[in-house]
Amino acid sequence: MSILVTGGCGFIGSHACVVLLDAGYDVVVLDNLCNSTREVVERVAQICGRAPIFVEGDIRDAILLESLFSEYEISAVMHFAGLKAVGESVAQPEKYYDNNVGGSRVLFAEMQAAEVKTLVFSSSATVYGDPASVPIAEDFPRSATNPYGDTKLQVEDILEGLYQQDSGWCIARLRYFNPVGAHTSGLIGEDPDGIPNNLMPFISQTAAGIRPVLSIFGGDYDTPDGTGVRDYIHVVDLVAGHLAALEYLDKNQQLLTVNLGTGQGVSVLEMVHAYERANQCNVPYQIVNRRPGDIAECWADTRLANQILGWQAIRTLDDMCRDTWRWQQSRKSK
Repeated sequence: MSILVTGGCGFIGSHACVVLLDAGYDVVVLDNLCNSTREVVERVAQICGRAPIFVEGDIRDAILLESLFSEYEISAVMHFAGLKAVGESVAQPEKYYDNNVGGSRVLFAEMQAAEVKTLVFSSSATVYGDPASVPIAEDFPRSATNPYGDTKLQVEDILEGLYQQDSGWCIARLRYFNPVGAHTSGLIGEDPDGIPNNLMPFISQTAAGIRPVLSIFGGDYDTPDGTGVRDYIHVVDLVAGHLAALEYLDKNQQLLTVNLGTGQGVSVLEMVHAYERANQCNVPYQIVNRRPGDIAECWADTRLANQILGWQAIRTLDDMCRDTWRWQQSRKSK
């Protein structure tokens, strides 16, 4: 039996392929390559000693999905496919609703038709909006401060509706915080096309001299040093949480919702200085205006994932910084 990984050539999806293959699963990757490259499949094969099956295509293509479920013995889906840039979602909301919500609807309909009802969904802490307090627990009120977060919230609601209509579904909605880092091999990592949307690639590219200076968006938040505070989690820890959720659903038929994070808040300036210390490098920066849709602080209460899944993040801030730098150095050499 195989696991279908949508968006499997992306940052988190590619690391999920590694953990699934290493655990003995067969993997089918579906990716339209709008923010990734096919080369990732070869790198995953280098790491694991075997490759996932790769299919280039879009989750909005119902005919393609029907053929995939027909051709391969797919037992579950890990759903990562989606656009994820907050700023772009503010500028082009309809693009995000069509891709993230519309695409998910098509995927779920084809899963239902194929009687494949086990799903691990890549949700996000953005569904908590601007929280009244931290750390954030799963029972906090949900809202969205930008269209990207609203697409995640809408897909969560669709999944709840599916489960209420048919309790044969086994669904994990994993709300994760800020994935960073890379595989220790240096073969796969976050490889943004054009201008990065996340902090860590900006830091790495600045440290490598690709960018002259790091722009820190906002230095006047109500935080200890004025910069935004986030819960940064190593991507390898994150995908271990996905595997734990998949294995949990194999034994428990339910709708599971859990946070995946470290439970620790780190400011942007703290991350910059940690990166400099871990990698003996210099990251020049400047404070600029806040970005629309950003909030002051956000970190997770992870007790539920610890208790239910037996999972917790184990990699340190230094691990995140060193693994990211190793990946950045491997990109420079190509």
